[in-house]
Amino acid sequence: MPEITFIVAGFAVGLIVGLTGVGGGSLMTPVLIFFFGVKPHLAIGTDLLFAAFTKLGGTVSLARQRLVPWRVVGLLCAGSIPAAFAGLWLLRHLGPDSASAQRLMTSTLGAALLLTAAATFYKVLVFSPQRQAQAAAARAAHAAQADHPRHWSLPVLLGAVIGLLVTFTSVGAGAIGVTVLLLVFPHLPLPRIVAADIAYAVPLTLVAGLGHASLGSVDWPLLAQLLAGSLPGIWLGSRLVSRTPERLIRSILSVLLAWAGAKLVLV
Repeated sequence: MPEITFIVAGFAVGLIVGLTGVGGGSLMTPVLIFFFGVKPHLAIGTDLLFAAFTKLGGTVSLARQRLVPWRVVGLLCAGSIPAAFAGLWLLRHLGPDSASAQRLMTSTLGAALLLTAAATFYKVLVFSPQRQAQAAAARAAHAAQADHPRHWSLPVLLGAVIGLLVTFTSVGAGAIGVTVLLLVFPHLPLPRIVAADIAYAVPLTLVAGLGHASLGSVDWPLLAQLLAGSLPGIWLGSRLVSRTPERLIRSILSVLLAWAGAKLVLV
């Protein structure tokens, strides 16, 4: 497979991530499996480090703008990081390229893609101009408690679920994470929700990705090619976001993700 093909794929995924904010894992992993025939454990392990590197730059930029709610990030990481270690222990016990591990990863990946499709479509509905205006008014009334969850245990427990999903599939820290944050932190402004989602994904994907690397589940040359394409793609997408029909793109993506998820579940 020519190197330029993977660079182009990385650019296309990066462009969509920049335009819509949909997690790269929900796009890159099925692309690698379905279009390039990469084995699931290699696609997942490589994509985890791909996500860690791409989201690190976003976190630095958001932190400089003082948009990252670190208390929220800490609560999510308290659940997701231990769960990632637990998932890595299970994969090491099974053997990442064993038949049982492959079945676990593909079926979990299918379920995660279906959840991501639902979460992406939910965001299409929630982020309509009218709903955003109503939400902004409600958040302004509760600004002092914006980083307080409905219950302290919810972000830890839901973070643990996302940590397992991300470790087994590389999917979950994007659209699913944003949906969880919207439900658990209803008074947190949207820019800070997005910032929290990106920031907590960095340590999670880094831990999970390095764990996969220790299991031999990372294709390093492939990772370099994907990054070479994705970084310019994200840069371009973030600058075109105001000129594109974002809700239409999200709706189409939700259908494609649902198709990929159903195909993996029914394999």
